[in-house]
Amino acid sequence: MSETHRPGWAKPLDESLYAPDEEEKAFMKATTGIQDDEELKRHIIAAQTKAFGLYKYPCIRMFEFMRLKIARLPAYPQFIQLGKERKGALFLDMGCCFGNDVRKAVLDGWPVEGAIASDLSKNLWDLGHELFRSTPETFPVPFLEGDILDTSFLSPAPPLPTSTTAPGPAPQLSSVRTLSELHGHLSAVFTGAFFHLFKFDQQLHVARLLVGLLSPLPGSMLFGVQGGRAEKGLWCPAEGTRMNCHSPESWREMWEGVFAEVGARVEVRARLQKAPGGDSMFGTYPGNTDPYHVLEWSVTRL
Repeated sequence: MSETHRPGWAKPLDESLYAPDEEEKAFMKATTGIQDDEELKRHIIAAQTKAFGLYKYPCIRMFEFMRLKIARLPAYPQFIQLGKERKGALFLDMGCCFGNDVRKAVLDGWPVEGAIASDLSKNLWDLGHELFRSTPETFPVPFLEGDILDTSFLSPAPPLPTSTTAPGPAPQLSSVRTLSELHGHLSAVFTGAFFHLFKFDQQLHVARLLVGLLSPLPGSMLFGVQGGRAEKGLWCPAEGTRMNCHSPESWREMWEGVFAEVGARVEVRARLQKAPGGDSMFGTYPGNTDPYHVLEWSVTRL
């Protein structure tokens, strides 16, 4: 996977970037139990400072961990409906960081017993419990630590042809230790700011890996958001930084191609949106003039 530090990421923390809107503030108050605005701000900045001491990720500096990425995607209502209507539906938050997206999904009605999260390191997930004032008992979503490119963690498996029959009983999430154990059982997979961590050939490989986890039932879905461009290519905001960005068209072609390998039909939706923070990404890349956009997308079995 990508490096955890890059030249230019070690910008000073900037308290002025703390600017939650009312919906984000309501989410943080509901999850932390802190109702006073100033106390909430101090609590969040303390968690941010601790996390930034571990990883100089721009997303930590920009307070991405309290933004409602998942809930503002066009596919989110469809996803929540799936969790409410499909008995035993399982959901993976891949590249979960602090776990704000899976927490929002549970808050909005996805069954907590049907959610699991995974990332390269458990450090930020543990800090998420501190940030959201929870414990593994009060927020019992299992966490899997591992590298998606490590075959002992997630082995390649061909996508299942679309079917109205599930591939047998799913494992208890609390007992799962690798993603491979979930092959063919996930109703939904979410990736937030994940795919753009990989080069184009790796993105195709990761797409195939995730499709191998997807349930064959119609309506099963993958969705997410990451850096994107009007035309597929590299986004290079600073020396030593390259992001491999798909366009809506190339993204659609990639997913349709993966599912076509087993004759499965999918609906792929993808759109470009102007990213918050401008082309400099809240000052991470000062002077950058190469426009930065995010690609919001969903892939649904038909």
